[in-house]
This record gives sequence, structure tokens and C-alpha cells, in this order.
Amino acid sequence: FSSRTLWRFGYSARLLKTNRFRTAASNTSFPAVWMLLAQYSGRIPGLFVVVKKNRFFTMPETVEDKANLELYSPHPEVRGMTLLNREAFKRTVVVPVLKVKKEIVNTLLKSLKHTVLQRPGLKRVVEDLEDENSRLVILDPHKIPEFSLGKSEQEVLKQLNVHPEVSKYNLELTYENFKSEEILRAVLPEGQEVTSGFSRVGHIAHLNLRDHQLPYRYLIGQVIIDKNPGITCAVNKTNIIDSTYRNFQMEVLAGESNLVTKVKENNIAYELDFSKVYWNPRLSTEHGRIVELLKPGDVLFDVFAGIGPFAIPAAKKKCHVFANDLNPESYNWLLHNCKLNKVDNKIKAFNMDGRDFLLGPVREELSKELPLLKEQQKTSFHIVMNLPALAIEFLDVFRHLLAGEPCSTAGLPTVHCYGFSKHDDPAKDIQERAEASLGTSLDGRCSTYLVRNVAPNKEMLCISFQVPADVLYKRPCPDEAKPASKRLCTSKDFSEEKLLS
Repeated sequence: FSSRTLWRFGYSARLLKTNRFRTAASNTSFPAVWMLLAQYSGRIPGLFVVVKKNRFFTMPETVEDKANLELYSPHPEVRGMTLLNREAFKRTVVVPVLKVKKEIVNTLLKSLKHTVLQRPGLKRVVEDLEDENSRLVILDPHKIPEFSLGKSEQEVLKQLNVHPEVSKYNLELTYENFKSEEILRAVLPEGQEVTSGFSRVGHIAHLNLRDHQLPYRYLIGQVIIDKNPGITCAVNKTNIIDSTYRNFQMEVLAGESNLVTKVKENNIAYELDFSKVYWNPRLSTEHGRIVELLKPGDVLFDVFAGIGPFAIPAAKKKCHVFANDLNPESYNWLLHNCKLNKVDNKIKAFNMDGRDFLLGPVREELSKELPLLKEQQKTSFHIVMNLPALAIEFLDVFRHLLAGEPCSTAGLPTVHCYGFSKHDDPAKDIQERAEASLGTSLDGRCSTYLVRNVAPNKEMLCISFQVPADVLYKRPCPDEAKPASKRLCTSKDFSEEKLLS
């Protein structure tokens, strides 16, 4: 095992105990438990080898799965279709049925529950056109080989006084009867990966298609809408997030073009324009984790606040919040969501560069509040820096951010800084980079938390630490005996200060 693998597995037990499942993506064609595992895989290291994030996934095929695939596949002529034609998916399959008196149908279904057809969306009982007093119960063709009942089934029928003869029935299948993965597997070229996942943001399905899927993107988008109730718009990301404002270009694949949507996270409602601001539903657990650390009366500085997923729940918890975002659109939606959640009088919002926000409002507030703290006071100051591509580079701002002497080490602000790592030991990597920016060691003074797996060999982590006093404060020269106008720093003092500047 590599150090990365060992590190992942070392964290899994703790995370399983402390975190709660929350779904962030939606695909109704898969069992709920697998959806939960898919959503959670980015945060549970031990699960990374089982499922991958940002994709639909398939369990290993069994013999029965393969038979199901053959029996319930759409018509072969749909292969290569790029514009959806639902009528082309019609086909007829032959299935076994039992003729049963209608008054005992429910009893039979219970007695043969492992033998009757269990496919979602298909009726198990149909009319008998030859006898209005009877019904046809459809059996699972994979449980009834060669249309012949086993001894246990025959015994059940004997007790119910049902004739054991199995008949053949032509079952009509349409587009509505097929799952999204079955449709895409039938349409896309054989041998290519056909599965595609999405994030659900309100009524929007956000896809990240691969190059070989792009010719089929409009069909894929429409299938996603058809098979997921509540989804009315499907979009595809067209480039990575590399702009100043952390948003990305996207193409509407199907459905309405309205990208202004509503989402709910941790029981708080937000509204946003998904084409202009950053929103990732897979971070809901992380937002909740940080807010859980806060107590009423604490102070939160949110340097890259977005539309407020840290700031607004913190304000609802009666914390004093200073929230900032450089993107004017994010700033405007932050203000909107503050009013929507009735916390606009509890949050001071800013539209500034993150560095300017730290050097301005954050320094001003800390300079004013920290000297007033008394040892018995329990107010904590937290600084959240959720810009994982760049945030660590901002940590140098804390070098000598304040002047004077710390009144209480307990009052030193706690920073929660996010970053990406492709290193074999992501925790060590993120700590070393933070130490380089701060100019001091964090050994024994920080904790590192695995947030999620972003891509193969790419992790998102959060490093939390109290800013060391010798980093945060620029102290006066030690020669206190001389008047201020005559004090001179020694060369030793100067060299120490230079190391931290």
C-alpha cells in the first residue's frame, strides 16, 4: 500500500463514526443506499476503492444481471442515436405467466413473491383478455427456466388450487420502462463507458461529460430529465473552474434555460444563478461540520463566502459574521440569501479581494476585539478560507497582521483553510505548504481533515490551526527601559523579525 492509501484507511473508521450521510446527487434509477455510498465516497477514504464520485456506477455483473440486461435492453436499432426518439425504444419480450382467479391474486403474489416479476415500472398483474374473472400474473423469466415451475412453486399452487401450467405472454416495453443506464448503454457505441453522473442543484442536473460522450450530449441531457422527477434542466460543464470568480462556462443540453434555482442545504434555503456563482452540493457535510464547531457569540470571518453556506447558518446560530466574496454576482446573491433567511442584520458583507479583506476588515475587527478579551471569556474567532486552489497562498497575510502583545492565547483566531493535494501523503503536503506560507512549524498545533476526493489522486482537505502568536503579532522591541524614541532593535531582534516577515 502507498502512504496515500494507508492515510485514507487510517481516517475511515473515525469518519464513519462522526459524519452523517447526506445525499448530494440524484439518480432515481439506482438504489438509495448506493446513492448514499456514492455521495459519501469522497469523504470516506476506505470507500474510494469501491465507488467513484461524479459518475453513475454499476455493481459487478452477476449471471442474473446479464440475463436481465439481455431481456430488458431497448431495441438494437437505437444504437448511435444522437437525438432522442422515444418511439424507437419499443420492443416486445416473451415472459412466463400464470392464469389465476382474480380473488386470490394477492395471496398468490405473497406466496410467490420471489418468483413473480419484480422489475420497477412494470405491472406484475395484467388483464386476461379471454376471461374477465381471471388475471395473468407475470413471473420472472430468470426464476422460471424453460417456462417450467420448480417443486416448491408447484406445491404453493397446489395449496391455492391454481393450475400449474405456465403460459407465454408478449410483454410490450416502451421508453418509459427502461432505466437511464440501459438507454445510454443501448445508444452509445459498444465498448465505451456509457455511464455519466450529475450533481443536482435545485431543478438543474449538472453533468461533466467525457469527450466520447459529447456527440450524444443532447440525448443524455434529455434522458436525465425524463428519468429524474423534478429535474427540468440539464447542463454540461465546458471548462474547468479557472476564472477569477470561480464559475465555469456551461451548455444547456435539454429542458428550460432558466439557471436561477433554489436549493436547500442543512435545512437552510438558498437561491442562486448557477451560471454565475459557484455552488457544490457535495460540500453540504463540510459546511455543517464547520458550523458545528461554532458557539453562539463566536465571530466568523468568511474570506471566500460565495452565496453564504458557511456564513448564513453561522448567523442563524447567533454568531457575529463577516462575509466576503470577490465575485459581484456572489456578493449580490449573498445579500439576497441573507434577507431570504432573515439574517441580513447579523452579517456584514463585503465585495473585496480576499487579501484586502484580511488586511482590512479582519485586521480591524481583531485589533479592536482581541485586547478586550478576558481570560474567562469564551468567545472564539474563526476564519474560513474555502478557495482550495489558492487559499494556502493567502496565509502569509497573517504574518505580523496585528501589533502589540496577545492578551490571551485562547483568543487567537482559528483558521480553517482548504486546499487540493495530489501528493502521496496529502495531510503532510497540505501542512508543509501552510507552514511555508506562515513561516513557522505547525507540528502539534494543527489538524487535517479529508473533505472529499475530487478526482483520481486529487484530494480536497481542510487544515485547521490557531494562528501562532509569534506569527500574528508584531511585537515592540524588547528594550523597554529606553524611551520609545530612543529604542533600537538589536541585530538578533531584526533577524528574528525578518524570518517572520
